[in-house]
Parts: sequence; C-alpha cells; structure tokens
Amino acid sequence: MTIYRQSPNLMTAQEAIVALNMLPKIGPVRVRRLLENFGNPASILGAAKDRLMRVDGIGEETAKILHGWQDHADPATELREAAERGISVVTQDDEDYPAPLREAYDPPLLLYVWGKLEPRDKHAISIVGSRRATHYGTQATKKLSYQIAQAGFTIISGLARGIDTAAHEAAVAANGRTIAVLGSGLAKLFPPENLALAEKIASGFGAVVSEFPLHTSPDKQTFPMRNRIVAAWARAVLVVECPAWSGSLITANLASEYGKPIFAVPGPIDKPTSAGCNQLIRDGATLVADASHLLDDLGELPFARKASLTESAAEIPELPEEEAAVFAAVTVDESPVDLIIERSGLPAHVVTANLMKLEMRRLVRAFPGFRYARR
Repeated sequence: MTIYRQSPNLMTAQEAIVALNMLPKIGPVRVRRLLENFGNPASILGAAKDRLMRVDGIGEETAKILHGWQDHADPATELREAAERGISVVTQDDEDYPAPLREAYDPPLLLYVWGKLEPRDKHAISIVGSRRATHYGTQATKKLSYQIAQAGFTIISGLARGIDTAAHEAAVAANGRTIAVLGSGLAKLFPPENLALAEKIASGFGAVVSEFPLHTSPDKQTFPMRNRIVAAWARAVLVVECPAWSGSLITANLASEYGKPIFAVPGPIDKPTSAGCNQLIRDGATLVADASHLLDDLGELPFARKASLTESAAEIPELPEEEAAVFAAVTVDESPVDLIIERSGLPAHVVTANLMKLEMRRLVRAFPGFRYARR
C-alpha cells in the first residue's frame, strides 16, 4: 500500500471519516466515543497515543492503530477510485444518509453508494431468506416482492444467491425501487454472478451500497455487519424461506431488537428449508401468504401505486408484447407454469415475471402448485 502522509489538519471531514472507516479493529461504536471526546474525525487522527488511550474502550492496540493510521489508509486514493467508478460516499453528516440508520446503536460511519438513494427509501421492507432457495421459496419471494414494490415500498436485501436475488429481481420487474446491501466492498462485489443485476439496480432502480472500503473481500465478519444494516434500515423484515439455523434469523432477531415488526412466510412442516420461518411464526412473527397481510399492518404510503393492486379485469387493457404473449398462453383452465412456458415460447424467467404482472393486473389467478388460469 502507498503510505498516505497528508497532515490531518489539511484533510476534509469526508477524507478523515473515510480514513477512520478504513482502519482495522475500530468500528462505529468506538469512533462515536472518540468523536464525543475529540469533536471531529481529523482531531482523532492527529491525537497523541496517550491521549487516545484516555477514551473509554480505546486500549493500547487500538490507540496504536489510530496513531499510525497512515500505514493503513489512503483516503484520497479511495475517494478518487470511488468517483472513477461512479460511486458516491455518503457520511452521517450528509442529507442523503438514510434516516432509519441514524437511530441504530452502531450506524455505519459512511456508505459507498452505487446508484441513487432517495428520501422515500425510508419506507422500506427488508426481504431475506436462504441462499439455497427452493422453487417454492423463489416463487413466493417474486410474488411478494413484486406486490410490495408495486405498493411503493423500497425492497432491501443483501444481493446474495437465492431469496435475496429473487427479491431484487422482482422489485426491478415491478419498476419499483430496491437497495442491495453488500457484505463486501463494491470493487469486490459478491457473488460475482450478480454483477449484471447490480448494474441494473444502480442504473435507475435504486442503489447498491456497502459500508466497507472498496476492496474489502467478504468474510464471516462482514456478513453479520451487513445484516444489521438490512435490519435497521427497513420498517419491517419479511423472512420468506430459511432453515432452523440461518443468517436470515439473525437479521430477524436484530430487527426485533430494533423494534421492527417481523413477518414470515409459512412452509411445509416436513421441509427443513422452512423450519426457520415456521419457528418465527410460532414465536410471534406475523404469517404472510399474500402481500396484503403485510401492507395492511404497515399502512398505505402517500405515493403508493394503488392501481396495481386494485385494477379491475372487467376490460383487458392493451398489454406490452411479452405480457400479451404470456396472457395468450394462459387459458380459463388451470395450467402448470411449465405448460405456459411451452405455449408462449418465451424463456422461463420472462414467463414467471410476466405472470406476476398479469396477476397484479388481476388478469390471471395463481393456484397452488404454481398453476395459473385466466380470471
């Protein structure tokens, strides 16, 4: 690493907080204590080692890291690379910093933001679940995420494989907003196969965010840290599918500690993949089989697109090309989704996305076993 030698007195507040965020073994809680004592981040970086050690919770090892911060951090280079990548850095002093995170016990010092945050993102619902999602879990996630996004809520998830991916994809399909919170730096996006989805989100459907320096690789510590942001940012957490031991349950527990309502989708009692959700419901989480079960509890948003949930099917509207092709493949008799895919000649992911759109338009009805019929 190129050692950074600029005096803290010449640094901007943003550079100083970026430098603190890049230091190992420090964290938001310790930085908050330091700020209470020193007033601003640049003063922390310029403080003597013995003065740092007088702060509660700052031992000799931490003081040594802070005093020698230039061996660990190069904030000017970090900010320059972020700008080159089209990534903004939002600190707690900025208006764009998410208001719900300010209320957390240990809010991130800053967020690297690829895309755009909007004030309405405070009306968010986190949707989480297993990386090893079943067909049942994936379809349930797509349906619920689509409905919730159509109602005006921002969907927050972790861009992981499985349920997270389905939640983001459905929000995009609904032309809604979604925030992907990473357990890695934005230059080390994980999982790498979701890069195209991340690009889609950042292009106008929301933002991909991380509290970690750009080149931070994911590990066992970064994912729990990511989960606390997912829990704290949202108004509620919906767990769609997870086993008895799961990071999704950790997220739900964190949200409960923050005073957020917990919702869960029930699953078959003989399937280990649904054991976590079934236990959450037994412990008091609200059962969700349709988005209305959640939306009724949270209340309407002033900018919600109500037509998507109430539009009458008395008259069939003119449909976009793909929706029309899928609708033509659905009959008045119940048909399995595989048969609809075969009839339409479209890829499976296109058919499932458009079936959800048609269901929201109240042109088709979904039945158990992923079967559909015209209304």
